[in-house]
Amino acid sequence: MTVPVLFNRKLVRYHRDRAARHSQAVRGIVEACAERLLDRLDDIQRPFKDALEIGGRGVIAPVLQSRGMSVVSGDLSQRLVSLNKVTSVCMDEECFPFKAQSFDLVVASFNLHWVNDLPGALIQIKNILRPDGLFLAAIPILPTLSMLRDIMAEEELELSDRVFPRVSPFPDLRACATLMQRVGFALPVVDKEEVELVYRSAVGLMQDLRFSGETNALVEQKKTFSNRALIAHYFARLEEQGEFKMPLHFAILTGWAPDASQQQPLKPGQFSVSLEEMLTQ
Repeated sequence: MTVPVLFNRKLVRYHRDRAARHSQAVRGIVEACAERLLDRLDDIQRPFKDALEIGGRGVIAPVLQSRGMSVVSGDLSQRLVSLNKVTSVCMDEECFPFKAQSFDLVVASFNLHWVNDLPGALIQIKNILRPDGLFLAAIPILPTLSMLRDIMAEEELELSDRVFPRVSPFPDLRACATLMQRVGFALPVVDKEEVELVYRSAVGLMQDLRFSGETNALVEQKKTFSNRALIAHYFARLEEQGEFKMPLHFAILTGWAPDASQQQPLKPGQFSVSLEEMLTQ
């Protein structure tokens, strides 16, 4: 089956390279998201020895190191991955360069939503995990940037005869859960987090998107610059009520590489006590 190519991966790399120069400008947002992601590790009693983190922007690797793990960092951008002071690999998330069963923990933070074949990437992650190894990821979901997407579409349709895609498509929570089950992770859990962001101006929002490497990388985007009148309309709509909220909604995915030691659901007929017996006791 041919995988649809939604994203220009060269453009994704360019955006992330550019973002590396402005990492401090959005560090507060990155840290808030990383804290919520890594909170999941606090609920797990077993130790982890060898960890791969991808997309962490120099924030996640030090936390994993402080917990006694040997950490390898990966990113599509050489400049972003160099922010980590651990063993670093410039890598493509669509083709992982690691042997099977190399890690017992893989943490992916806000990078997998730019992958064209996300199921394929998750299968590769499952394969590089050791049996009973943990996969932990944060992925933006709807309704993130929905207001921006709607405003851009409405204003462009009013001023021209065609609407170009300008905001990356995000999955919803249910799609993430279905994906984890489809890939075959054991004991999958998908839940939602939100970071509240408030902007005084549309310029501030656009700067944050640019400084975090999250601007448009869609293959079908408009190839020429938008006219100034259209941009002015975008900004006026966003700012018409003064300050505006643009919350970041994201899913946290948790799943385990299958292992015989894991708890298995009982099959029909395997219950030790029947429902009738329980009700009569």
